[in-house]
Amino acid sequence: MDRMRYLVDTLNKWAYEYYVQDAPSVPDREYDALYDELKELERSTGVRLPDSPTRRVGGEPVKAFARHTHIAPLFSLDKAVTPDELAAFVTRVHKVDPAAKFTVEYKFDGLTMCLTYSEGRFVRAATRGNGREGEDVTAQALTVRSFPLAIPYKGTLEVRGEAIIRLSVLEEYNRAHPDEPLKNARNAAAGAIRNLDPAVTATRRPEIVFYDINYMSDAPVASQQEAVEKLKAWGFQTFPFLKVCSTYDEVRAAVDEIEVERKKLDVLTDGAVIKTDAEDVRRQMGYTDKFPRWAIAYKFEAEEAESTVEEVVWQVGRTGKLTPLALISPVELAGATVRRATLNNYGDLTRKDVKVGSRVLVRRSNEVIPEILGAVSHAEGSVPVQKPAVCPACGAPTLEVGANLFCSNRNCPPRVVQKLTHYCSKNAADVEGLSEATLTVLYEKRNVRNFSDLYALTPESFAGLEGFREKKIDNLLSAIDVSRRLPLERFLYAIGIEGIGRVAARDLAAFGSVEAVAALTFEQLVALENIGDVTANSILNYFADEENRAELARLKAAGVQPTYAQRAQEGAFAGENVVLTGGLASMSRPEAQKRIEALGGTAQSSVTRKTTLVVAGTDAGSKLQKALSLGIRVIDEAQFLAMLGEK
Repeated sequence: MDRMRYLVDTLNKWAYEYYVQDAPSVPDREYDALYDELKELERSTGVRLPDSPTRRVGGEPVKAFARHTHIAPLFSLDKAVTPDELAAFVTRVHKVDPAAKFTVEYKFDGLTMCLTYSEGRFVRAATRGNGREGEDVTAQALTVRSFPLAIPYKGTLEVRGEAIIRLSVLEEYNRAHPDEPLKNARNAAAGAIRNLDPAVTATRRPEIVFYDINYMSDAPVASQQEAVEKLKAWGFQTFPFLKVCSTYDEVRAAVDEIEVERKKLDVLTDGAVIKTDAEDVRRQMGYTDKFPRWAIAYKFEAEEAESTVEEVVWQVGRTGKLTPLALISPVELAGATVRRATLNNYGDLTRKDVKVGSRVLVRRSNEVIPEILGAVSHAEGSVPVQKPAVCPACGAPTLEVGANLFCSNRNCPPRVVQKLTHYCSKNAADVEGLSEATLTVLYEKRNVRNFSDLYALTPESFAGLEGFREKKIDNLLSAIDVSRRLPLERFLYAIGIEGIGRVAARDLAAFGSVEAVAALTFEQLVALENIGDVTANSILNYFADEENRAELARLKAAGVQPTYAQRAQEGAFAGENVVLTGGLASMSRPEAQKRIEALGGTAQSSVTRKTTLVVAGTDAGSKLQKALSLGIRVIDEAQFLAMLGEK
């Protein structure tokens, strides 16, 4: 037995070096010799140790996969596809703990796996399935060599990873099987693990990259960093990239780095995973029915291409921010020829190491102006982009605030035109026909400088202006008149308070009037879910500015009357903060939320200490459990319908 133990330990060590560390210490023939000796010893003694590498050959084909219930649920991740959504996630976490740190890792595109260990031995492998129950694929997983069969931890353990097939392995497999090629690496990995015949699994050579501890029978790990360190120490294959970040800018930088570098990997990736690092913050944030609130997946767009930066110019936005715009060699993206791509600010430009003459990776998403993700390579004559000391549009000195540059002149022409254009845009005042080009003409020819100037326009204001016929003038003036009566949330978005998007504007509108919003304190503002310290200060500064207050007064005098649809003060749900969880047979969740608010209630998305009522439908999840733990009143669908006055 001593010889068998030695052979097993030695072969497992060599396999770890070969498959996990990619650093073999002995030639294949030496491994094969010891492996053959072990097989013969097992045959002659009839003994095989639990962690023997001979177990990895795989068993006979199975008739069907048995179902396996995970010890702890394997939640999926909520997704972000825009920088604003990613920033909102960071803000939510920092509301719970302003000092919270984040980890950023690659998101691999394969099949999620959960492996179970008991008393230090590998017991079972299962697919994620629906998160609570998956398929038992132990026989298939035993053909994979990137995880240990024995570990030092003696409690009960679930570890989570992604089954993948390397792109080079896929290419090699398809060359050997030209009649039945595998479509892509993700499908190949899923098909390999979920094949009833382990021998087929082995021919496709899948691996598992591990990234999380799903369950430990004693105290859970204190952080994501600790989880990854334990996985590595126990012999699991992990990916050598984990960035720890404290701010949104650091998170965004790590995400951008992944997006550029993933092109060089031999593994299929489709995004980045951002998690709150500390377990105590995770406990405070909790879960929705489907997702942990402390983690998010940032999904990358597929439309990317390389191009060369020919020139960098600077554009002035409505807040005075100078944004670098790269003029690039023409490239086809999403069915369009792209010649321009933006960077966020000067700090972004330098962080991504973009120079004139550089080859860069460009992404086009959601039909907006493409963005430069980072430099791929530099030419011999690549030239760094100079930081402008003065505004390129008006010559005023620039101000440096963090990573951003601003024009110090609030009357800078393009800044004013952009401000007017934003005010008239569809999701703001929605003044149809007042495009940036039309507003530029009105700025230059009719001295339109403020929002209130639009409401002073008359048919005579357009006399002598080329392209303005009677019908067009009537339509413009009619659209301007209609915009006098717009919802409060759109007005708050339209006036252009820095950092206020449509979601934050909706939250502010709940206070009922512009005057009420202007009177809010810093503490009241940061108490809102989607507003952090920086945005709160932007709101306070906006309403403290004399010119802004004067403009609001001029708009009021011009008859601009933002309206807010007050929630019913009476009704079955008056005063109730209501959370819906699970499915309702009688109506959709959006319809139920509207019915609640029509009867005086407030529909909430998650259970908090302000929640007064939870409606639990079928398959109610963690929201129900949290409500019960907090002692919040819970009703079923029949009771809910009764409150609505229905059977």
